[in-house]
Amino acid sequence: MGPECFINRELSWLEFNLRVLEEAENDENPLMERLKFLAIFSSNLDEFFMVRVAGLREQAFGESAPQDEAPDGMTALAQLKAIAVRTQELVARQYRCLRERLAPALEAEGFQLLRYADLAGPQREQVDRFFHDRALPILTPMAVDPAHPSPRYHNRGLYLGVMLHRAEGLGPKQLFAVVQVPQVLPRIVMLSGGEPGRTPFVLLEDVISARLPDLFGGFEVDTWTAFRITRDSDLELLEQESDDMLKLIEDRLKARQRGQAVRIEVASKADQRLAALIIDEEGLRAPAGDDGYSEVYQIDGPLDLTALWELHKLPGFERLHDKPFTPRPPRGMGRQADDIFRTIASRDILLHHPYESFDPVVEFVTRAAADPKVLAIKQTLYRTSGDSPISRALIDAAESGKHVTALVELKARFDEANNVSWARQMERAGVHVVFGFLDLKTHCKVSLVVRQEGSGLKRYVHLGTGNYNPTTALLYTDLGMFTADEAIAEDASALFNLLTGYSQGHSWQRLIVAPDDLHRRTLELIEEQARRSQAGLPSRIFAKLNSLVDHQVIEALYRASQAGVPIDIVPRGICSLRPGVPGLSETIRVRSIVDRFLEHSRIYVFGPDDEASVFLSSADWMPRNFFRRVEVMFPVLDPELSGRILREIIPVYLADNTRARVLDSAGQFHLLHPGPGEPAVRCQQEFLAQRPEVVAAESRDTASG
Repeated sequence: MGPECFINRELSWLEFNLRVLEEAENDENPLMERLKFLAIFSSNLDEFFMVRVAGLREQAFGESAPQDEAPDGMTALAQLKAIAVRTQELVARQYRCLRERLAPALEAEGFQLLRYADLAGPQREQVDRFFHDRALPILTPMAVDPAHPSPRYHNRGLYLGVMLHRAEGLGPKQLFAVVQVPQVLPRIVMLSGGEPGRTPFVLLEDVISARLPDLFGGFEVDTWTAFRITRDSDLELLEQESDDMLKLIEDRLKARQRGQAVRIEVASKADQRLAALIIDEEGLRAPAGDDGYSEVYQIDGPLDLTALWELHKLPGFERLHDKPFTPRPPRGMGRQADDIFRTIASRDILLHHPYESFDPVVEFVTRAAADPKVLAIKQTLYRTSGDSPISRALIDAAESGKHVTALVELKARFDEANNVSWARQMERAGVHVVFGFLDLKTHCKVSLVVRQEGSGLKRYVHLGTGNYNPTTALLYTDLGMFTADEAIAEDASALFNLLTGYSQGHSWQRLIVAPDDLHRRTLELIEEQARRSQAGLPSRIFAKLNSLVDHQVIEALYRASQAGVPIDIVPRGICSLRPGVPGLSETIRVRSIVDRFLEHSRIYVFGPDDEASVFLSSADWMPRNFFRRVEVMFPVLDPELSGRILREIIPVYLADNTRARVLDSAGQFHLLHPGPGEPAVRCQQEFLAQRPEVVAAESRDTASG
């Protein structure tokens, strides 16, 4: 198929980040949540530049072998140029949102962003005391001249660049210098003693810039500007060899702060001579470059809006946030502390997070750690929380003499340091810690408990689409399943043997595993629906996932569409497929939902409801998931649970007409609105409002007991 059949993945990702920005612009969202979305937009863009743009830049300007064109036909340089143009547009829109929408709304709520120059009386005294007591002892003024080489600016660190001239004493007559704005101090400095109902604050960089003469005694400040460098931060490990992967990761984490610069953000009113010094020193491409590609972003406002998280987290403004909610118990699991293993043995249990509590997942591991009948626990850990109760339970279990194995994925991007820390602690406690494979990430989410029951052993399994992280389980939508199905348990044991000992040759009964056969089976399942439609039988494909990129899967979906298969795709982020193209994808509909919770669950359905095969998975339809990660797609076998997904979850996603955006064939998403007389449906609110059949579940518990 020609390149016109595909949407560029990088440009598609930028359109996803636009959907995040639209939530910041949406007046229907509470004010503090709009600030949150504006901060997420910035942090998303940081990661995009650190990984995706850095990789394209290496292809376009590095010394590596020429790279193949993307399926959409764009070269690396063409992608960089298109990314730069679109990103400049989106960043300008982000700051218009801040200036024209959020700043007036904050002011109406009593928030006052003050400038140091405007402070007087007690407020000026507060800021001066803060500077002398907390900032000055940390700050380091750094001159740049032949005797003082230019510092290596830290990735995403905020700096002040200063041009000075000497009034007296030592030093050159003209001097360029820098000061790092300390990350250990709050970026937003709150002030007290203001008018009733007012919440005044100043920005840390404004406080420091006002006291630059104190930092550079004997010099006078000619001009200064804030700037920020983004660096290549991908951990390149595939070509490296090491006897100790943990040590290798630790070494690469230290190097991450000093990778190649890929972007500079600088205040739009910066003195051009001062800005040019920094840009040239980093070897970044300015707007006047020969290839028309610029890596300079001139910002009309405060740099690094991830600082808005500090306002979002301020106590006392609950009415400006989303209403709090308490996750309900999963269906089939009452609020009482019943025997979790007996409950799972009686039936499979589906968990829908964050609407249903993640506590049973934590309880599954903590109970196993304390249960004298449990002999072994095996656990994958991709992203964990800082104070991980699951990791602590594994430590307790090992210390009590149980056989405990933890597969800790050290290459979980930007969570490497957290995982290194837990790996060290678990090793000291006697947990058998393994790190999977150097050339594959272990991304599957599996927990296996082996328990002595009577004269034999019984295995219990938890499988999920999301991480074993109680914090993100309140913020991400995910699905998980408890089961004691023997075939799944057998497969789970074989999976851990593969991860810990390279054991291969197992005939998978229930689980579909990457990189072994997930790609092949996905294509087969799509093609089966195409054959059904061609034979005049009912057919259907539904895929809810984070990203759809793999061109072979997309081509298979196009063939299925040409055969008449109704196809619904619900991607959160990237979608390289073009829906609704006559003769190519007329039966494919694509919608994306961005709302309060991060849509993270992966649901795959093949066939009409009455005979559908329903799967959940840790994997998206991307080459990396199919070929460069260990992933699992698992079936939902219990008719009651698959029916719940088919009748209570999927239809709600497809009915959303307030937070759903529909993709057109040109690659643009359009926000849906209720039609005349049509009720508004917001799927996440619908899920929050759902109530489990507690009475029925409790009666089943009693009957099974």
